[in-house]
Amino acid sequence: MYTKITTSGGRRYLQLVEGFRDEDGKVRHRVIANLGRIDELTPRKLDPLISGLNRALGRAGNTASEVIFDSARAHGDVFALHEIWKQLGFDRALARSLRDGRRKTDVEALVRAMVFNRLCAPDSKLGCLRWLDTVAMPAMPETVTHQHLLRAMDALMDHADVVEDALAKQMRPLVDHDLAVVFYDLTTVRIHGEAKLEDDLRGFGMNKETGGIARQFVLGVVQTAEGLPLLHTVHPGNMAETKTLQGMLETVLKRFPVQRVVLVADRGLLSMDNIGELTALADRDGRKLEFILAVPARRYAELAETFQSLAFDADGLAESTFAGHRLIIAHDPLRAAEQSDRRRARIRELEEMGDRLAGKLDGQDAGETARGRRASDRGSYSRFTRAVAEAELTRFIKPDLQADLFSWTVDEAAIARAELFDGKLALLTNVAGNTPAEAVARYKSLAYIERGFRVLKSDIEIAPVHHRLPDRIRAHALICFLALVLYRVMRMRLKAKGHSASPRTALDLLARIQKHTTHIGDQTFTGLSRSMPEQLDLFDALGLPKPD
Repeated sequence: MYTKITTSGGRRYLQLVEGFRDEDGKVRHRVIANLGRIDELTPRKLDPLISGLNRALGRAGNTASEVIFDSARAHGDVFALHEIWKQLGFDRALARSLRDGRRKTDVEALVRAMVFNRLCAPDSKLGCLRWLDTVAMPAMPETVTHQHLLRAMDALMDHADVVEDALAKQMRPLVDHDLAVVFYDLTTVRIHGEAKLEDDLRGFGMNKETGGIARQFVLGVVQTAEGLPLLHTVHPGNMAETKTLQGMLETVLKRFPVQRVVLVADRGLLSMDNIGELTALADRDGRKLEFILAVPARRYAELAETFQSLAFDADGLAESTFAGHRLIIAHDPLRAAEQSDRRRARIRELEEMGDRLAGKLDGQDAGETARGRRASDRGSYSRFTRAVAEAELTRFIKPDLQADLFSWTVDEAAIARAELFDGKLALLTNVAGNTPAEAVARYKSLAYIERGFRVLKSDIEIAPVHHRLPDRIRAHALICFLALVLYRVMRMRLKAKGHSASPRTALDLLARIQKHTTHIGDQTFTGLSRSMPEQLDLFDALGLPKPD
């Protein structure tokens, strides 16, 4: 039995036809039923007939006319990240490091999901679960729970040293083994929670994001001159930056067999103790460790005499010695003038404030009356001293607290000493072969790592952190660091191909490639939306295959 469409009078009709053989064995057919004109037949008319036939045959579930569409899921962005993840060898490294016969879950897949979530739609671990329902993530377990994600973080920290060593091995081919210029800097990451724990990483310190005291931990990042992050460090929130340097360098030398390392770091990491430690490390294992460190010149009074005798060349560069090493100074006259003018303008404002306070007191002493509380010398001292402190100008303006009447002095010699350092960048280095211009250029490349911190805090949203256990905080930092590695690799590849898109823009555009799933009866069909030319260009620029 089958259906047949016939034409009569210019109209088309649907018939139910049965085939049979006559007495002579010839094939014949007869019309069982005329179902009506094709243009008048609708699913509403045919569905009951089809359902009735299915019931007669004992069939359950979807009928041929019941088409069920699953929600479309973003696929292009997670596909691209997964391909980069595999190309870097992170899948193999994590699978080997986290292998455990007792564990039933695929920890590598769960870690990968949390890393990709930081890049595509950063959220909490519960938010990551909701996000997984909206994407077609390659090679994921069928069921993922909040506890699965937390146990995966715990597994990362149970094997932290093995995991980080394995990841470093995968990145070694990307590092020049003869000479590596590495940049190191730290930032602070805000964290929630009031409880106190043993070995707590959450300490109160000056937060670089808010400019005030906050509960936080300190994150250090090491990266190459090309912008590739190599490793990260996690420290308590109240640790001094200078104390993190030696441990970081020892880890770099352990994980990366580079024969000559040039460390570039900002002024917050310089101390005389660190200079001695760097010099000692330079002779270890026959490998050469060199450094270019910014000097917080205003801390060292002995540098004032050095700066007075400097003679700058046409490029604004000069060289001297300090602490037994080369001291390179770059001078920007315009910036120096701006800093000096701004300081003197603020001092004038405070002097005018002092004059107004003194004038008010003089007027009252002469018998003038005023509304409100009578001003006093001690009250004027208090207001003036607070204003000077808030302006951070106590070195230059000194209220005379011993005098009977309100008065102050301006230390012109201190202002002159301060102006010696305006517009100047001082670098301390033991690199013998670099010219002053090359040393300054290398230091200015430190801006790459500062951009990395901006990515961590904006696109990846490392802060604020809601974990309280030290190992969970460390696991969160590692997950965000891996996200930064993928982000930087994408940026390096796009830049190398001359593509103008940022990694954030690229992922947003690739996310429009969606995976669709449709169920018709007992059959399931899957497919991808058609890729646009700009999406195909991105795959080419990133050196990735196109999704099937």
